[in-house]
Amino acid sequence: MREIEIGVIGGSGFYEMEGLSVIKRLRPETPFGYPSDEIVIGELEGRRLGFLARHGRGHVFLPTEVPYRANIYAMKRLGAERIISVSAVGSLKEEYPPLHMVLPDYFFDLTKKRASTFFGNGIAAHVSFADPVCPVLQEAIHRAAQEEGVAVHKGGTYVCIEGPQFSTRAESEFYRKMGFDVIGMTNATEAKLAREAEICYVTLAMVTDYDCWHQEEEEVSVELVVENLRKNIKNAQRVIKTALKYIPEKRGEDCRCSAALKNAIITSKDRISDEVKERLKFIIGRYL
Repeated sequence: MREIEIGVIGGSGFYEMEGLSVIKRLRPETPFGYPSDEIVIGELEGRRLGFLARHGRGHVFLPTEVPYRANIYAMKRLGAERIISVSAVGSLKEEYPPLHMVLPDYFFDLTKKRASTFFGNGIAAHVSFADPVCPVLQEAIHRAAQEEGVAVHKGGTYVCIEGPQFSTRAESEFYRKMGFDVIGMTNATEAKLAREAEICYVTLAMVTDYDCWHQEEEEVSVELVVENLRKNIKNAQRVIKTALKYIPEKRGEDCRCSAALKNAIITSKDRISDEVKERLKFIIGRYL
């Protein structure tokens, strides 16, 4: 039995889902360890959700330390077919000021120190990642934000850096010249794993600051980020609640996310060990 249909991952400062009628709390062990925190399972607007605080309640994980594989695996194991990921970001464009929201189409991954695949150790697979964001989810969030009167921008590129330090001015200017739109430290990793798990994924990026390229604004600081986070979180909760009515109950047959592994596993079936099959049974089971 599926425990949830939609997963919500809350970023910095987003540690609970307002209005969620809580049914249970689970922190299932996975082959990749435990998720960041309990997954709070409940109902909202008649939909079954699972909420997870990415950094743990009280913010105990740095971006590189987040157990991404455990988080996504746990969502998959509980039955999630879609994930709405809320993330604090810095703006790299004048027209995306603090307190606006951005729904990026693409990610540019500059991280080096984290595991971003379920595969390896006896099995190889290569999923298509040309279009990492689910267009159905993105449109639902966009429509909901407009309905709620929240300033929102559809499209763009999220550059994902390792962190935990914010950018230097030189780095920030480089990212702008490359044409990136927002900058963060988490979502590229999540998106890659969600695609391998055949889960539809969208990022709701909440702008907390102009990255340090903007000389007229104060430098990026934790105080500034947290202050704007608090203002953004209420909007994000409203948008997600409204978006639920625009998300179809079932994924369409043309959903590429739901069949990402169909031709992606290239290891011969007779070379995949029982240990690997057990480790990844919720990811690859349907293909074996």
